Amino acid sequence: MLMSNMPFNLDFSKRLVINSDDLQWTSSPSPGVSRKQFECESAESGRATSIVKFDAGARFKTHTHPLGEEIFVLQGIFSDENGDYPAGTYLRHPPGSQHAPYSTDGCVIFVKLEHFMPDDKQPVLVREDDRKWQPGIGNLRVAPLHDYLGEHTALVQWPKGEHFQPHKHFGGEEILVLDGVFSDEFGDYPKGTWIRNAHLSQHDPFTNEGTLILVKVGHLPE
Repeated sequence: MLMSNMPFNLDFSKRLVINSDDLQWTSSPSPGVSRKQFECESAESGRATSIVKFDAGARFKTHTHPLGEEIFVLQGIFSDENGDYPAGTYLRHPPGSQHAPYSTDGCVIFVKLEHFMPDDKQPVLVREDDRKWQPGIGNLRVAPLHDYLGEHTALVQWPKGEHFQPHKHFGGEEILVLDGVFSDEFGDYPKGTWIRNAHLSQHDPFTNEGTLILVKVGHLPE
């Protein structure tokens, strides 16, 4: 089935925690492409955050991203006319860009649509082998992916038993758990969980068994 035209989960003052395993795959207008949507402005346009699955051979027609598209490839190989992007690849298509994506053998991607600053025009391609891991606070390891005017996106690797420090999120924070279990004082979040923390929210994160997370900060309304 197709998603409703009604917007949902766009109150950025509220904390959201959604385990993608609890969502059903829903059809897109392109055969063989389905999705699990976390937030959505309208059915086929506007701001959206989703996990999207391409069956083998599925493809989208050429389309434009008025306010950009951000992708992290979770499984398989995602492709378009510009190249092939295996699991672990991070992509940013700037405002006004267009492409015709497909997957020869099938793939799963995390996608954020129409949320860029209008003047954030730099394309970004970071493959797994291109990551530059840096030491973070404590025993964390951080691989920066994107940085623009206070917005930051990175992969963060947490070793088993690591406990961060209580902190606030200026401009909010968004997390996708890629592996292991991420935790804070509010709960435990297994692989596939999407978390959105509001501007100036606070938490005290840790992990008991180790985790890898995709983190985006500074992009939510104040």
